[in-house]
Amino acid sequence: MLKFLKGVVAGSGTGLKDLPYNIGEPYSSAWGSWTHSRGSSKDDGSPVSIFSLSGSNAQDGHLAAGRNGVKRLRTVRHPNILSFLHSTEAETFDGSSAKVTIYIVTEPVMPLSEKIKELGLEGTQRDEYYAWGLHQIAKAVSFLNNDCKLVHGNVCLASVVVTQTLDWKLHAFDVLSEFDGHNEAATGPLLQYEWLVGSQYKPMELSKSDWAAIRKSPPWAIDSWGMGCLIYELFSGTRLGKTEELRNIASIPKSLLPDYQRLLSSMPSRRLNTSKLIENSEYFQNKLVDTIHFMDILNLKDSVEKDTFFRKLPNLAEQLPRQIVLKKLLPMLASALEFGSAAAPALTALLKMASWLSAEDFSAKVLPTVVKLFASNDRAIRVGLLQHIDQYGESLSAQIVDEQVYTHIATGFSDTSAFLRELTLKSMLVLAPKLSQRTISGSLLKYLSKLQVDDEPAIRTNTTILLGNIASYLNEGTRKRVLINAFTVRALRDTFSPARGAGVMALCATSSYYDITEIATRILPNVVVLTIDPDSDVRSKAFQAVDQFLQIVKQYHEKTNAGDTPGSSIGISSVPGNASLLGWAMSSLTLMSKPSEQASQGSINSSAPLASASSDASSVMNTATPALVHVSSATNFSDQAVPASPTSTDGWGELENGIHEEQESDKDGWDDIEPLEEPKPPSALANIQAAQKRPVSQPKPQVPSRPKIPAKVSKDEDDDLWGSIAAPAPKTASKPLNVKTAGAGAAADDDDPWAAIAAPPPTTRAKPLSSGRGRGAKPAAMKLGAQKINRTSSSGL
Repeated sequence: MLKFLKGVVAGSGTGLKDLPYNIGEPYSSAWGSWTHSRGSSKDDGSPVSIFSLSGSNAQDGHLAAGRNGVKRLRTVRHPNILSFLHSTEAETFDGSSAKVTIYIVTEPVMPLSEKIKELGLEGTQRDEYYAWGLHQIAKAVSFLNNDCKLVHGNVCLASVVVTQTLDWKLHAFDVLSEFDGHNEAATGPLLQYEWLVGSQYKPMELSKSDWAAIRKSPPWAIDSWGMGCLIYELFSGTRLGKTEELRNIASIPKSLLPDYQRLLSSMPSRRLNTSKLIENSEYFQNKLVDTIHFMDILNLKDSVEKDTFFRKLPNLAEQLPRQIVLKKLLPMLASALEFGSAAAPALTALLKMASWLSAEDFSAKVLPTVVKLFASNDRAIRVGLLQHIDQYGESLSAQIVDEQVYTHIATGFSDTSAFLRELTLKSMLVLAPKLSQRTISGSLLKYLSKLQVDDEPAIRTNTTILLGNIASYLNEGTRKRVLINAFTVRALRDTFSPARGAGVMALCATSSYYDITEIATRILPNVVVLTIDPDSDVRSKAFQAVDQFLQIVKQYHEKTNAGDTPGSSIGISSVPGNASLLGWAMSSLTLMSKPSEQASQGSINSSAPLASASSDASSVMNTATPALVHVSSATNFSDQAVPASPTSTDGWGELENGIHEEQESDKDGWDDIEPLEEPKPPSALANIQAAQKRPVSQPKPQVPSRPKIPAKVSKDEDDDLWGSIAAPAPKTASKPLNVKTAGAGAAADDDDPWAAIAAPPPTTRAKPLSSGRGRGAKPAAMKLGAQKINRTSSSGL
């Protein structure tokens, strides 16, 4: 029994057995004889407030008034009135005496007087917050007086509490009664429990108990007086001691003073209605009140008004009280975005406000909304999320990114908007480290393989940069299969000079992942060709790369001569400048910029334009703060003549022309260019092929636009791209693909830097088609020869 009593009276945390809430520590102040305590739900631990009132017996007047308050609070519902959750009444015995306690459980709130001290607002911000709070209480009082014809009877500082979102709410309904002014037969007290009201809060007619005068007065007369008392206590910072103190107006704001005096008129009929107080007072016209009011009626606003409001909100939020922004505006904004009533510009304001939160609060209050927004079909919302991903990306857990976020972001890789494709590509710099190897190999690399042949040069360039930067997150097998092919077979042969420069820099930044054989046989031959690139910046990068990779080869040579047995892979740590190369890749990709609709607007800043088909265009890849190349579907980049590489095709014809896309869906896109097993070359050129093992395909004529691979390419040619120089050049080797013209021989020499040491190819006119080995039916020369043979045969007969 003593343990049960201790739990009820002392609030030890166990609470009543039949009360599904735990009672915690009480606040230092509460209205009347009530005790206001903190509490929590036994089910989920959610916070609540618990009000308790004790009496010596069930007939105690305070308990009767308390029961009236419970009944009224349960039945009266309004956004600015305290929300009722649960109530119970318990009787306990201590020896021969009994004790009855009423419990009311409400939403979690705090006494206004304590919340004001906690916030510590001053100056304009304090006045704006007070205006918002008084606005809410005035609406609650107006609802009771004008709509419900009820009289609260004791509006004061103690009857106001503050929620977790800093909203003010009215409670203490013990004295609440119906206004029966139209009942002429009524003679008794209008307020049955008016004796609970302190004398300092009573207007003159209530102090005299002049019920006839009260019934003839407007329903709001008593509560308008109470509003005046609340205003005085609020701005003076002290509790009202006696009625005469209301004449002290030194602390009352000048803009509120006329209405304050009308609220406290000595004539009840002339007191200001609280509904008029909200409408007429200029005191309530401020930024905070207007902003919250706009958010409250957001669904009633048109798209133009919403767009204008949310574009101004980020700057406006800096001028409002910080605690109000974080606890009131931020949840409202998150809810509006989540349920679709807010426009896309609201996302910028949300993330700016969220930047003021602690990491823990950010993860709890903002991240769930952001994750849900990724599923939105609104393209503007998706663009906003991707543009600001650097602000919240680090807070996303790997599980959320891999299972919830990536699937929605990945749709942007194939979006029809080039700008959205580029933003999706940029976002991978933040999200790729959080993806599983299965997602990277099975999905991400497939998208990147297609983006590397995108129509937009900027996207191709940034794809190469991204690959270089996420190389460390690929497993060893994937790196060997993807990196060299992506950088040499595609990037170094791109018609856009910054893309070629990006390929060179990416090779340098990932040099530690290549073994000495790959460097000597696959990387250096491709990079050396770019030393005669038409673009000066590409040439400079190529010379730097050649020096870097030759330094690695020299180190290998020195260690081998010294008797060491170095591994096949040599790190780049000893090569100066590698750190800056990797930093370049990161800074290039993280630099966010607005979409460009003009070809000449890609730049580091507004004073450094991107010039197409010039060294200025490629210089964006190697500056102190390099910029990503902007995307524009209307961009007319002039294709530069790229020096012929050791191979003229990249082996990606199937993906570029959309062929075999379904059949190859189980591959990551780079498998079809991986040299698997090369045919055994003839002994005459075995040494050449052994030293030059890397893919080569049939040469193509140079055309002004980006090279396209013929739709049909034999599997043998695709797997062995070096086949054209691995064996003696047959007399009609290039005829089946119909890709050579009259000058094909010269083109082959340009495309094959190793032609000088290979067997000299036969001239195309020496014995072109005269031998007639089964392929001379179509050309005209063969047709004439066939007629002559037939004629001779017939003459012989």
